[in-house]
Amino acid sequence: MLSISQLPSFSLTSVKSLRYPSSSPSSSLSLFFSFLPRVSNFVRASSGTPNLVACTPTESIIPRVNNAGLKIEETVDSVQGKIRIDSWISSRVIGVSRARVQSSIRLGLVTVNGRVIDKVSHNVKAGDEVNCTISELQPLKAEAEDIPLDIVYEDKHLLVVNKPAHMVVHPAPGNPSGTLVKGILHHCSLPCVAYSNTEEDDDSDDESFSDDEEMTTSSSSYAASVRPGIVHRLDKGTTGLLVVAKDEHSHAHLAEQFKLHTIERVYVSLTTGVPSPPQGRIEIPIGRDSSNRIRMAAIPGGVSSGRARHAASRYKVIETLAGGGSALVEWRLETGRTHQIRAHAKYMGVPLLGDEVYGGTKSMALSLLQKRVSRSDQEEIIELISRLDRPCLHAIVLGFTHPCTGEIVKFSCPPPPDLAEIVGLLRRSGKENVN
Repeated sequence: MLSISQLPSFSLTSVKSLRYPSSSPSSSLSLFFSFLPRVSNFVRASSGTPNLVACTPTESIIPRVNNAGLKIEETVDSVQGKIRIDSWISSRVIGVSRARVQSSIRLGLVTVNGRVIDKVSHNVKAGDEVNCTISELQPLKAEAEDIPLDIVYEDKHLLVVNKPAHMVVHPAPGNPSGTLVKGILHHCSLPCVAYSNTEEDDDSDDESFSDDEEMTTSSSSYAASVRPGIVHRLDKGTTGLLVVAKDEHSHAHLAEQFKLHTIERVYVSLTTGVPSPPQGRIEIPIGRDSSNRIRMAAIPGGVSSGRARHAASRYKVIETLAGGGSALVEWRLETGRTHQIRAHAKYMGVPLLGDEVYGGTKSMALSLLQKRVSRSDQEEIIELISRLDRPCLHAIVLGFTHPCTGEIVKFSCPPPPDLAEIVGLLRRSGKENVN
């Protein structure tokens, strides 16, 4: 494994400017502040000071056009091998989301050498004559809901949301209401929402696929919609930062950044046990677990066999807790596969605390922690662990290039009170003598 170089930290005063979703954070939350300066190099702007990244007067004016009826008539230039038709068209148009391109293909608005193509995965090669007409925007079949949202930052092009635990990002058969998408529809007073297949990132009520970065379009009706744009997702149980585009130009621009892996995403988690070595890079492909269809798995050699996709994560132990029973770990993603952090943590033998699907069970956590904490804290540890109903994973930092100003903006939001409470107790107890 390659080591991760030490990066500069930020001051505690910058952390204190952050706010929490709840109006009266628990006193144990203050214990959590002491770990934050150890997380490397983040905090340019925060939910408490959104003006720090407000658009400047140099902001370019992006015309709000529908793009419906826009025609492309081009010959494919020399390319290495074959390329998917949706990828090629997306590279030829600016400000049109890939989801919209795919919708145009499925509607029969694309021909290759005079033949209608309706499969987005169709491969084109050098010399092919491609004709494409961009389709109309289609409304998403989802009704707006007045759902409280923790808006970290907002301008006329995008917004950044601090997603709470147990909120699913988009409507699905098991999650018809209470989703982030429906809350955003109400907040923005807009008729439709976009889904992109750039990132397979996360989210589903039945744990069937969502995670921390990847996103797939399973429905053409979703793929056809474009305002505001859900560019990536977070697991139902994962908390933290998520960016949403309000217009198609911003959506396409952000989706391209995710595709190129230039988005900065930092997560913190609690693990059962301590990763060894304490920092490094894990590069193991991730695919569906053949023995459990609701789970992903790290599969060595999976790319060559076609069973998995390339996945790479960098991690660093911020602090060892409870005498080695747990660790506070920072994760930085180089790719965005479904359940990437959770699958890589399981592969390393340190599943996330509270992650029942990936082995971080309550019984495992208690077996590790009970003998490592003081007797005076054992009862409280048992109570906190028994209440855990989600993986201890939080998207703490999100940085990207603003699609309209070109500025690099960065946001941070501290972990929620439940995670802070566990960290505080494990830290305190680990310093005491245990008989």
